Amino acid sequence: MAASPVPVLLARARPLDTTGDPGLVDVLLREGRVAAIGPAGSLDASLSSGTRVERVDLDGRTLMPGLWDAHTHLTQWALARDRLDVSAATSAAHAVRLVVERLADRPPRPGTALVGYGFRDGLWPDVPTAALLDAAAGATPVVLVSGDLHCGWLSTAGLAYLGVGEHPTGVLREDEWLPVMGEVDRVPDEVADALVAEAVKDAATLGVVGVVDLEIADNVDVWRRRAATAAPAARIRAGVWEAHLDRVLREGLVAGDPLTPDGLVTQGPFKVITDGSLNTRTAFCHDPYPGASGSQAHGILAAPPERLVPLLEQVTRHGLRVAVHAIGDAANTLALDAFAATGARGAIEHAQLLTPADVLRFAELDIVASVQPEHAMDDRDVADRHWAGRTGRAFPFAALHRAGVRLALGSDAPVAPLDPWTAIDAAVVRARDAREPWHPEQSIDLDVALAASVDEQALGLAVGAPADLAVLDEDPHARLLRAGHVRGLPVAGTLVAGGWAHRDL
Repeated sequence: MAASPVPVLLARARPLDTTGDPGLVDVLLREGRVAAIGPAGSLDASLSSGTRVERVDLDGRTLMPGLWDAHTHLTQWALARDRLDVSAATSAAHAVRLVVERLADRPPRPGTALVGYGFRDGLWPDVPTAALLDAAAGATPVVLVSGDLHCGWLSTAGLAYLGVGEHPTGVLREDEWLPVMGEVDRVPDEVADALVAEAVKDAATLGVVGVVDLEIADNVDVWRRRAATAAPAARIRAGVWEAHLDRVLREGLVAGDPLTPDGLVTQGPFKVITDGSLNTRTAFCHDPYPGASGSQAHGILAAPPERLVPLLEQVTRHGLRVAVHAIGDAANTLALDAFAATGARGAIEHAQLLTPADVLRFAELDIVASVQPEHAMDDRDVADRHWAGRTGRAFPFAALHRAGVRLALGSDAPVAPLDPWTAIDAAVVRARDAREPWHPEQSIDLDVALAASVDEQALGLAVGAPADLAVLDEDPHARLLRAGHVRGLPVAGTLVAGGWAHRDL
């Protein structure tokens, strides 16, 4: 996708209605920016005679800043879109039935594995084992990835496929799983690149103009390669992990540096994981998990202070922002301690369980809460069981907003779909599938959720702002009043740097 070589005049647009009907306006886009805004019909005359311009009549459609997803794993998301979805499984036996059906309908190519994603065993009445998958799949390797990405359930052939060898259960969690997880995603570069390009184009149909890609890869190299073939259909912030940090530091890259000549791909944050996840019962918490005992009763601390603090000091000294994964309340306490000790700037990713004192510390330290609201919908029942008595401070979006913390919404795709309207809806409605809202006292207003989805741009149109815009067929405020939700809100067009990434008008 490339910016339009000529100015674009968006005629008769309706700015997002935040304070009442603002009336229709014309918006001129030039050189990747909003160049002028005026009442409908006023800008045509201001263009010089003979000026080439692409004039598009929006016919009263809503025009707003384009949407960002602040936390994705793009390659995993692109691959997952064609994998077996086992997220609806209510038991290990149910998941096995889904495997059997897929093997009968679309068996994997010889030499490859059947890969599924999305299982959540935190509430299952039975126990997943390699033996269950073996009985269903025999010699065909089966690898099922949990919905939170922190666990894998493998058949015996699947264990061999990933080079794991014998395992007592076939269920690998945290430090057993994470080092081999990437092997599931190893496909030829040209295959992965094509799938990612298609996934990003599909995201543009939802109004997405930018994503933070935290894929576990050498993302500088990956995105330079992809952009050399074709410009992405959205802006990309390419995150960096410790394994690839030396390369970023060697090149002297700092936050926001362009990685491609067109500037659509830039250097993103340094990602580090401090604990596990709720569904895997490895999120590091002040209180033990019900019925748990032993050294991991409180979860797993993957990056203790003696490791985390030097890392944050190093990357901060070199001008990088950070994205610190912390889910449990104890992990968030230690992450905030590390921010305070190092002066690091950036975000805590997930922030799913917080103490009231730490909510205030987010604001005091000016740390972004990068949250994925759909996780609250996926995990509400698991949280009610494993964080019993504490869910009033789980996914505490309203408390964070009241404290003055900047929220940034995302999906953590493939953990949740790369769909900002799903995230916005979950943050505002706190319900899904006709269920009652879960802790509605922690819901946020629609305008707050929208503001947390546009990468710090003002919700109103402004001269000089990036020409990264979404054209909506319905104002989201009207949609919420009419339907009670904003999931599936139709997007007629998406512009990135003034060029059309998606157009259906």
